[in-house]
Amino acid sequence: MSLAHDIIIKPVISEKSMRDVDSKKYVFKVAKCANKVQIKTSLEKCFGVKVDKVNTVNVRGRFKHQGRVGGYTASWKKAYVTLSENSKSIEYFESVM
Repeated sequence: MSLAHDIIIKPVISEKSMRDVDSKKYVFKVAKCANKVQIKTSLEKCFGVKVDKVNTVNVRGRFKHQGRVGGYTASWKKAYVTLSENSKSIEYFESVM
């Protein structure tokens, strides 16, 4: 995991995640093997912001079934990122709102 774009997969856009954008809290889907330090450095490198805090959650795959056949969706890792107060906001989330 050397590239910053390999660690940050995509932003999570939902009503709950967009609620805290005004207070500079963002949610991203990240690589499962990435730790908090790698997530912080890759966000600072990709978006040019100052990250204050990173919290991570391992999301378990959900059970889905189609008729008699059932299985689990893929598990993934979610990162809750808080930017510092003097940092600029991430422009991608401003265009979504």
